[in-house]
Amino acid sequence: MLSDKKIIVPQNLINLAKNTPSIAVGIVCAHHPSIMQSSKQAFELDLIKPTFIGKLNLIQKEAEQLKWDITKFNTIDTESDHDAAVIGAKLASSNKIKVLIKGNLHTDILMRIYLKKEFGLIQSKRLSHIWHMTLNANDKPLFITDGALNVAPRIDVKLHILKNAVEFANKIGITKPRVAILSGTEDPIESMPSSLEAREVMERSIKEKINAYVQGPLAFDNAISPQAASIKKISGEVAGKADIILVPNLETGNSLSKIMVYFIGACAAGIIIGGKVPIVVSSRADNAASCLASIAAANIAAQQC
Repeated sequence: MLSDKKIIVPQNLINLAKNTPSIAVGIVCAHHPSIMQSSKQAFELDLIKPTFIGKLNLIQKEAEQLKWDITKFNTIDTESDHDAAVIGAKLASSNKIKVLIKGNLHTDILMRIYLKKEFGLIQSKRLSHIWHMTLNANDKPLFITDGALNVAPRIDVKLHILKNAVEFANKIGITKPRVAILSGTEDPIESMPSSLEAREVMERSIKEKINAYVQGPLAFDNAISPQAASIKKISGEVAGKADIILVPNLETGNSLSKIMVYFIGACAAGIIIGGKVPIVVSSRADNAASCLASIAAANIAAQQC
């Protein structure tokens, strides 16, 4: 049942990133094969100007495997993952880098440092994670949020997540995205709390005049399939043609994205947005194609940051 389809980097995402200025990035604990390979590709595409942070002997070994001379780049040798994360945060705080890329360290270590007030990386928005999902080179993306950061977001937090996703979709080129607020039903019912929350998020998004079509609750089939929406007589700007899936909790978003990766061979570009600089947070199991797509997505998200 697992897909053997080759993961394809979305060319339209790469083209969008290539049309923006190359940006300075900090790669924290860069000694990871997929991260080094994708960073090399991103540099060759003129997407990034890398600074390598971490145990330099390990980073150099990975670079040698790729026949990549990194001596011409900024390199900062550290003794621990914690120290590398601190340096990355300081570089972001002082505007020396515009994107952080997580390498071979636990996400918790990097995020604990990023969230410290002394670095000033958290501003008026709430941080959230978004997946940019595609199957083929020129697919229109499906965005899934939040499947990696906010575990069980309250309604106020969901509105922050929604706003972050809409802003990112705007940068991708979708001027008024269609947002489906996911639940297990299209009818708000007390026995399914996520359906009631979906309705409230929709109502509040309308009151706040968020520049998006927002509809919920919607089950997944009704959100993405015109046929399913038609059969169930569900109408609206979003039903059957969602650009963004706002999930009720982390487990749903995480499972949905990984089902798409492992069962149908989707390319999952994942970034954290809402802070001073976006963060590429790839799983250590991710391949180089997904990592490259994530770097391209972060490049786009970083514009005007």
